[in-house]
Amino acid sequence: MGGEGLFTGIIEEVGKTLRILPGGLQIQAGKVLEGTAVGDSIAVNGVCLTVTKLGRSDFAADVMPETFSRSSLGQLKPGGRVNLERAMAADGRFGGHIVSGHIDGVGAVEKITKDGNAIRYAISAPEGILRGVVEKGSIAIDGISLTVTLVEEGRFEVSVIPHTMGETTLSEKQLGATVNLENDIIGKYVERLLSFEKNEGRAIEKKTGLTKEFLLRAGF
Repeated sequence: MGGEGLFTGIIEEVGKTLRILPGGLQIQAGKVLEGTAVGDSIAVNGVCLTVTKLGRSDFAADVMPETFSRSSLGQLKPGGRVNLERAMAADGRFGGHIVSGHIDGVGAVEKITKDGNAIRYAISAPEGILRGVVEKGSIAIDGISLTVTLVEEGRFEVSVIPHTMGETTLSEKQLGATVNLENDIIGKYVERLLSFEKNEGRAIEKKTGLTKEFLLRAGF
């Protein structure tokens, strides 16, 4: 959806939207500017963007119209806070899970429940995304690596610890808020490979006339 990079879903800082530019964003930041150069990738609310300009306390990034329309970035306003993470360095520590910064779609906050010292968020999502969500698996919500605690019809839940609430924008999310979602990339690869296997099997059936049922009846 913009730049190319590998992320961990561990948010480095919360920045502030300064301006919505024609075809881009200007973001106030601090930590993520350290060691960053024009052309590098920064995930903004989970969307991988390429830095096009650098200031002392801000950066600008191009955003394609499709990215604005298919993510929550299109709802940003000046002053809005955003989760920021630099692409992981080759020698960096891996703390979350593999996040590409190419979101799969958006969901909506359906329910917020206090659970001891944690907060549980129920997120409604399209079937295409839910198909890749598994209990105890990982998902990135606005770029934050979180563990799924429950999956049910039309939605899933995550439990968020106080540290994550304090270091990200999740605490600002109200009921109905739109969030960017990225499924676990390993699960997506598995699904893709299985689809190839399924399609290959169908091709063999069509070409030879052999079906699984026929082979079973023949004793194979």
